[in-house]
Amino acid sequence: MVKVIFGIHAVEAVINSNYQSFNSAFIIKNQNNRLYLIYQRLKKLGINVKLVDSYILDKKSDGGIHQGIVAIITNNYKYDEKFLSLLLKNRNKPFLLILDNITDPHNLGACMRSADAAGVHAIIVPKNRSSSLTATVQKVASGAAENIPLIRVTNLVRTLKLLQEHNILVIGTTIEEEHNIYRKKITLPIALIMGSENKGMRRLTRKNCNEFISIPMLGSVSSLNVSVATGICLFEILRQQNLDV
Repeated sequence: MVKVIFGIHAVEAVINSNYQSFNSAFIIKNQNNRLYLIYQRLKKLGINVKLVDSYILDKKSDGGIHQGIVAIITNNYKYDEKFLSLLLKNRNKPFLLILDNITDPHNLGACMRSADAAGVHAIIVPKNRSSSLTATVQKVASGAAENIPLIRVTNLVRTLKLLQEHNILVIGTTIEEEHNIYRKKITLPIALIMGSENKGMRRLTRKNCNEFISIPMLGSVSSLNVSVATGICLFEILRQQNLDV
């Protein structure tokens, strides 16, 4: 599958993780020092690099904030149910994030960035009602999209039951005060589910959770942006694991 990626962090992440996937790259003619170093590095790797005007980058990135660099890559690897089964088989205490109803690519990218920073082993999303791994997602993720698997599943409820069969605690998020995350002891293995800030989790997703947590809200707003809420929950869970971080 051929993909377009743009932005300095996203391109550098692919160079570091899988430079063989590059087909070509386009860098603005009047590049700064950082872009010049990337240009030199790509040339040394034997990748076809062209110096172009800004309007060409605007067109190739479909108007995205490209920071002066766009690349065309081939990604043949798919993260699907088979990959999830292998992960559950080989990982002793999985730390998973499930995103339900997250359709905005900026929110997905920001959640991926927080998940990677918190040490999450994989992110699970439904094939429907979810943003795909677009160039915008990769740019917002700032390299996390190349480090953390984004597993797309056909049936999320079936996946939740599979996780529970592997003794993974499925924790949903709610606005109900009695489920305060700071009053609940959380230990791995777990799968944390975050829903959209408008609709939350879908009804069947909620029905198949083992437990719930909430973030206490003391001000006038009733909810947080999903990427902010995801970061808060993930790092509180990480803190509770007493890891040396």
